[in-house]
Amino acid sequence: MSEINIDHLRDWQGRSEEQCDLIAAFPANALAATLDRNDAEYSIGDALPPLWHWLHFLPLHKLQDRGYDGHAALGTFLPPVPLPRRMWAGSRLTFLAPMKIGQALLKRSEIKTMSHKSGRSGDLVFVTVLHEVFDGDLLCLSEEHDIVYRAAPAKDAVSPALHLAPEYSDFSRKIDPDPVLLFRYSALTFNGHRIHYDQPFCVGTEGYDGLVVHGPLLATFMLDVLRRKMPDAQINAFEFRALAPVFDTNPFSVHGLANPDGTVKLWIKRHDGALAMEGTATLGPYT
Repeated sequence: MSEINIDHLRDWQGRSEEQCDLIAAFPANALAATLDRNDAEYSIGDALPPLWHWLHFLPLHKLQDRGYDGHAALGTFLPPVPLPRRMWAGSRLTFLAPMKIGQALLKRSEIKTMSHKSGRSGDLVFVTVLHEVFDGDLLCLSEEHDIVYRAAPAKDAVSPALHLAPEYSDFSRKIDPDPVLLFRYSALTFNGHRIHYDQPFCVGTEGYDGLVVHGPLLATFMLDVLRRKMPDAQINAFEFRALAPVFDTNPFSVHGLANPDGTVKLWIKRHDGALAMEGTATLGPYT
């Protein structure tokens, strides 16, 4: 494994890229079907539900340019961190204006911060990317996206301590993940990462317990259960962080607890009681 040269990697800090996309109806209708929602068919003029913009502005790379894990090889926009595991650690989003089907929107992305830590679990590199989505000059969305890179754990490594999920919630939904669910979300997001569909690679090479449920899919389930409970609520902000992986080998549950201040605490609870993801949604009109 190469040494981490954080000064070299910081050359990527401040790099930016832009993507334009015409927001289409098919991805929204396909995700609604994947989440087993009973929504009316999405069409021109309908606003995307929160987080469904993740089905758009998808980076395209040639198959020959993939890395060993199916992701695009690093070193273009994202830095060439010499650590094999790349994961979505969390996000902080502010929803400022609706993103509607039929609109041509622009997304600007910039690498904001980068840091290196070394501890009992080995080297970790954290990268935060700022994404902003515009309709002309109107800012519709601001998102800070945290990515963590780490080494593969040693075979005799001690598993990190797990946090227990809260016992009480106002509402919840049980999800039975399977390879079909993960394949659909991978296809909708053009995500070639093999840990989500290639079971021999995921278990035999990467050492996971099963196929890994996508972090953004778990976050989508959290806001989905909120929208099922409060269908008329407007969500103007959402933040979440991933704490433990979720696999296709066991069911998990999505929970919500409303707070008096207009926020809703949301979390993912694994079958073993572990807290896999936690987040907070803020309700109210667009800010």
